[in-house]
Amino acid sequence: MNSTYIIIAVVLILVVMGVILAPIFSRRKRSEKLHDQFGAEYDLAVETAGNEKKAHAELNERQKHVDTLNIRPLSIKERERYLADWAAVQLEFVDEPGKAIEDADGLIMEVMQLRNYPISDFEQRAADVSVSYPALVGNYRAAREIAIKNKQHQADTEELRQALIYYRSLFEELLGKDAVVV
Repeated sequence: MNSTYIIIAVVLILVVMGVILAPIFSRRKRSEKLHDQFGAEYDLAVETAGNEKKAHAELNERQKHVDTLNIRPLSIKERERYLADWAAVQLEFVDEPGKAIEDADGLIMEVMQLRNYPISDFEQRAADVSVSYPALVGNYRAAREIAIKNKQHQADTEELRQALIYYRSLFEELLGKDAVVV
């Protein structure tokens, strides 16, 4: 066999391997990027969707949805008001922990609505939160579960305390550090 044929064969083999392997590496890179962006929420999306392809589509849709929301920062005055409201919720926890959890959940929704997040459906709120605050969405879901137990009078004080901590971490992020002067 002529050395030219050998070189052509090697080049063809390399091209075929590149065509076969490129999509695999591309998919892996997309998976890594989404996993880095969404953290544990990525794993939950894969589990819920049943496979990575469907999870990727779901997570990309979440991102597109949040990009259309025109999320706005709070004004300095709004931020100060909500900080005072949160302090009142924390004080309320001492005497009425169950009511404080209800108020904390309501305060989260109020701030989300003010910032232009849709609030009608919890799963949509959690999906939206997962885009901007992926490290906190698991806590938000856990707080919500405790709040539901609370409404059924099945949550103990320690669970309510944990829910308040979860809500506080999201609340602080939603308030933001960059309030704007209006």
